[in-house]
Amino acid sequence: MSNQSKNLRLISLDALRGFDMFWIMSGEHIIHALAETTHIPAFEWMSEQLHHTAWDGITFYDMIFPLFLFIAGASMPFSMQKKVQEASVAEAYQLPFNIKKPLYWSMLKRTITLIFLGMVVNGLFKWNGYEQTRMASVLGRIGLAWFFAGLIYLNADTRKQVYWFVFILVLYWALMKLVPVPGFGAGVLTKEGSLESYIDRLLLPGRLHSKVFDPEGILSTIPAIGTALLGVFTTTFLRSKYFTSSTGKIAVLAFAGLVLVLIGLVWDISFPINKRLWSSSFVCVVGGFSIWFFVVFYLIIDVWGFQKWAAPFIWIGSNSILIYMASEGIVNFGHTANFFFGGLILHSPEHWHNVLTACSITLTQVILLKILYKNKVFLKV
Repeated sequence: MSNQSKNLRLISLDALRGFDMFWIMSGEHIIHALAETTHIPAFEWMSEQLHHTAWDGITFYDMIFPLFLFIAGASMPFSMQKKVQEASVAEAYQLPFNIKKPLYWSMLKRTITLIFLGMVVNGLFKWNGYEQTRMASVLGRIGLAWFFAGLIYLNADTRKQVYWFVFILVLYWALMKLVPVPGFGAGVLTKEGSLESYIDRLLLPGRLHSKVFDPEGILSTIPAIGTALLGVFTTTFLRSKYFTSSTGKIAVLAFAGLVLVLIGLVWDISFPINKRLWSSSFVCVVGGFSIWFFVVFYLIIDVWGFQKWAAPFIWIGSNSILIYMASEGIVNFGHTANFFFGGLILHSPEHWHNVLTACSITLTQVILLKILYKNKVFLKV
């Protein structure tokens, strides 16, 4: 095991979180602008990948949210390690209740905070009335899935955690395929006819993302727990006694990612890969890709020691919740970027204005995040 894998924090996790968040905060707009301006096939293909699928199927953009949740799960074994050492036990599930109890409260408070912040992003303070406020959110799902994955992690050994993972995915598949929906029947996996959509219309308060379904709804949060658990498995294995070399661990993880992708592709026949339903096949395919992303970042940054190139991603990843909320309309970075760079952009060739404007927004965000990082100002949730 490498020295980095014994530490309480992996630099590669912060960098991967920042890489993931980069596309949401403004990176996608650079690629869209480059594709529209240059018409270079590579940029046009990348631009296509930075849109969600209409329903079934998968693109790179569909992976961004679950990758973030995977990283949240992967951070758990490291964040709990101090408590494990203090209690002189081998694994987190062996912690005595008196140590677990404050952990439970801390996890619950974090979850409630994320649910609240998600509602703020959705426009809670616009005061449009209860019925017009969307309760479900990206941050809310992260909080809930991370919380329940944490409960499993704190109360089950690795083998039982895997059993939980399999049970969650199979249970969700069975519910979606076998439980009939009034007016549609069983196994109808459409926006209107799926069990997930029906439960949201029936039980989810406030406004749905779309009138008939919500992609961060109630039932589809269950398989999202599995996404967080895959992150837990990844770093648990990294910290384990199996294979003394980083090369061996990386090889096993890469193979595990391949197995997950293949399982997901086979499961797609019965339960289509679908981000909005967070289908079990989607969990497997995205989980496999998430492991591969992690392996690449871990190999380059923590094993080979090439870290300087990742500094901007580390700045982003260290304040990921803050920049996510700011980028979702709370802060208008366009105005700030135009104040500093608008004059220079006006003196550039007109057909490059969109590209340079998108780049200026990203540069403004990264500079802000660097200042916050250097001054150790972080939004801790």
